[in-house]
Amino acid sequence: MEPHRWLPLEANPDVTNQFLKQLGIHPDWQFVDVYGMEPELLSMVPRPVCAVLLLFPITEKYETFRTEEEERIKAKGQDVKSSVYFMKQTINNACGTIGLIHAIANNREKMNFETNSSLKKFLEDSLSMTPEERAKYLETYEAIRVTHESSAHEGQTEAPSIDEKVDLHFIALVNVGGHLYELDGRKPFPINHGETSDDSFLEVGIEIVHKWYTKSSLVIFMLGL
Repeated sequence: MEPHRWLPLEANPDVTNQFLKQLGIHPDWQFVDVYGMEPELLSMVPRPVCAVLLLFPITEKYETFRTEEEERIKAKGQDVKSSVYFMKQTINNACGTIGLIHAIANNREKMNFETNSSLKKFLEDSLSMTPEERAKYLETYEAIRVTHESSAHEGQTEAPSIDEKVDLHFIALVNVGGHLYELDGRKPFPINHGETSDDSFLEVGIEIVHKWYTKSSLVIFMLGL
């Protein structure tokens, strides 16, 4: 059976903000560009920041790092709060939407949802599901698929063919209960990167990003005021 495949989302805050609006989220919170990792550029980001979306290229070096990290965590274990909302990715090119779901789901008490919000219903329906069940539910959830498809055509560049191989990947960083979690649907579990706070979340997240990748390999977004 052929895997489900969507068009990729463009790394553009206008696209993501419109996407969230269409999913029934009141625009109290907005994505903004982060123009660099230097303190003066980070100071331009509206606070507080409740999530970070990262877009980066999947390289051989990254895949090696990912495998080693997973093996290390499986061997040593980690603490992950039960309140962390995490879902697997089973749809090709859906990482942008899954990153958005991770960002909103783990900050849902801060969000204002419209009464008929399709994302609110998805979260309510899937709250008691496993990460794998959430992934399967998304495969059949037409309201989000249709919104994703229309958003994929909204960016400043022409959407690629649905069959075109895309080597860029979105993940989310969130603060749940004073710990910074990396949420990547390609990985088997959330990754706890240690303690953080509302005040330090952005800087701690950037420190983690700095350890992983070179500046030139990243397009970064913030979910902030």
